Amino acid sequence: MQDDLFGAPPAPPPANPKPPAVAPDEAEDDTAPTKPLRRSSEVHLLPPDDATRTLAARLNPRIRLGASTWSYPGWAGIVWDEGPYSEAVLAKNGLTAYAQHPLLRCVGIDRSFYRPLTEGQYARFADQVPDDFRFVVKAPALVTDALVRGEQGQGRQPNTAFLDPVLATQEFITPALAGLGDKVGALVFQLSPLPFSQLQRLPLLLERLRALLRALPDVRGATPDGVVAVEVRDPEWLSPAIAPQLAAVLKETGATYCLGLHAKMPRLAEQLPILRALWPGPMVCRWNLNPLHGAYGYEDAQRSYEPYDRIHDVDAETRALIVRTVRGVTGAGQNAYVTISNKAEGCAPLSARALAEGLAAASQDGD
Repeated sequence: MQDDLFGAPPAPPPANPKPPAVAPDEAEDDTAPTKPLRRSSEVHLLPPDDATRTLAARLNPRIRLGASTWSYPGWAGIVWDEGPYSEAVLAKNGLTAYAQHPLLRCVGIDRSFYRPLTEGQYARFADQVPDDFRFVVKAPALVTDALVRGEQGQGRQPNTAFLDPVLATQEFITPALAGLGDKVGALVFQLSPLPFSQLQRLPLLLERLRALLRALPDVRGATPDGVVAVEVRDPEWLSPAIAPQLAAVLKETGATYCLGLHAKMPRLAEQLPILRALWPGPMVCRWNLNPLHGAYGYEDAQRSYEPYDRIHDVDAETRALIVRTVRGVTGAGQNAYVTISNKAEGCAPLSARALAEGLAAASQDGD
């Protein structure tokens, strides 16, 4: 029954799918004058057309698609009006316009990973969005990274606060709940890549993770749609010996598994068994990086895809399986959060639209 719910993995897509052709009037024109940046700090949404509004209306309201953040000038003509806007202006004032887009009903907050945010900072985000909007927030590295790292990401020394339940509550859960209130979606503990010594002691780490999750405030009880999710960045967590234990810890503590679609991790089809083991429950998915760039290809994707104004590399396999899984989860009355990075295919809002179109088509076909 659970296998039927999530469906079998789709057939592999054709090799080397070609990106959509660029229309002549969309090609770069070196002779065209460059628009000056607006002096005003106000950001305006590109008015959605009727097709976009109709598409959004066809989606199950439990489906929440969005980007991993919102401060990209390259989305002019896609999310923003033509602007142009600077990244700084969008980071400060773009959320209100973003949240008015009918297909973008959630967004990630990643900056909380690098430094804990205050209740007031969360409240300012909440004040910029409608009541039905939700946030997917990353816990600070202070409690999710086993190492204290330097500016270049190199591990310097063991992190004594790793999986500390008191700090996790004080520096993350409590201010997020107080500031975001009912707009909490998923509060994600992304466990950073572990040093070799820790990978050899995953059963011990599972006990520490259980203690952390059990000590947290009741996010599900405090919010209409909130859930705590755990994302991992080492494939060893999904080994036959560890994956069932991880699922048991999550189920016992009322947390869920975050499908982390990153090139360092197995593909989506290999992560779904944990979600099945937690059924019934919500879906949290962070679609981060196209696998064609390899495990350490984040910078390559950034260089290739900037300014993130079009789809470069369609990941048809991931699209199809996300659509199938979201339909199964939301069709059974559970919430689904899918946040997308520009590094997934080149432009997060266009990837979200592609998923929405796939969901609408599948619903119409009754697949």
